[in-house]
Amino acid sequence: MKKYNILIVIAAIILFAGVCTLMAANNNNQTISNFIAEIAGKASAAEKNKVNTVSGKSGWYYFVPELRSLSCGRFWGAESKKVSRVTQKEYADPLPAIMDFKKQLDKAKVELIVVPVPAKCTIYPDSISNLKLVSNGKVVRTDIYQQEFMNLLKSKGIKVIDLVPAFLSKRSGSLGNLYCKQDTHWSGQGCVAAANVIGAEINKYAWSKSVKKRKYSKSTKSVSVKGDMMGSIGKGAKPESLQLTFVKELNSSKAASGIEWRQSPVLLLGDSHNLIFHSGGDMQAQGAGLADNLAAVIGYPVDIVAVRGSGATPARLNLMRRNDNLAGKKLVVWCFSVREFTEGQGWRNVPIVK
Repeated sequence: MKKYNILIVIAAIILFAGVCTLMAANNNNQTISNFIAEIAGKASAAEKNKVNTVSGKSGWYYFVPELRSLSCGRFWGAESKKVSRVTQKEYADPLPAIMDFKKQLDKAKVELIVVPVPAKCTIYPDSISNLKLVSNGKVVRTDIYQQEFMNLLKSKGIKVIDLVPAFLSKRSGSLGNLYCKQDTHWSGQGCVAAANVIGAEINKYAWSKSVKKRKYSKSTKSVSVKGDMMGSIGKGAKPESLQLTFVKELNSSKAASGIEWRQSPVLLLGDSHNLIFHSGGDMQAQGAGLADNLAAVIGYPVDIVAVRGSGATPARLNLMRRNDNLAGKKLVVWCFSVREFTEGQGWRNVPIVK
């Protein structure tokens, strides 16, 4: 009888735990739905007012196309033509173009890793919404459609790096936020966090271990940055102070951005997230971007094909113009903003490998 009673108690505990888990999941699902509806409303209102920024709390600003992209639902397959902003709807669906690129790389015996850059409000939802999205330091993950698409890519044999878990765990670092408050890009510390995740994956390849290593030094400095959304914010906006981690090759005065290696086995492809803090000029700084910090992690520089703008078709067109069939390459890291899925210039097939 005692054994029977114990089994009943255990079963009750398991049932109670299951009910609590289900209730928590339902609550999270409702919160996510409410959040998506909220940012969709804010994006729509901003577009009606012909502005491209939405103000959040404590000096945070959000790019309207990014909010819209995050809130418009599924963006592939039949739904792509309904939600994409591309003019020629035959190029709305990102899946065929990504699959075609993978097929070409397979032909050239080059690996592909797709790295979508998370939306700012995915990592800092509490800075744009009053919904209960953070509890005991744990953030409710709201990018449900982006997750679904990444899982679809994985199911089709494409390697994807999901940066969101690592970013959520580091969103309150001692050196500052992972995103600029007044700019559409990640911050210097976002570059460092992404480089650590991507670099760890590259270091797993046997061919990468055999590449002759170089030694780098790193130094973190405070830099005043005028973000690319300041023009929309107003006259009262002040430059943002960021902690940038600069990388230099030892025994060299050149920053890592000054020694991009065309012959590198690793090609970094995509949009301006690969250029910010790396290439100088309107990209704010030189030697403190993703490519620089990635070189420090893997021990050698990467080759770069990146554009200011769309990292989907225009970046691959630039790669096509090289006309080298990716000679010497072992890996392409395709890194671009998640808003590219719906807000860019479309997803064409580009013949890169002949």
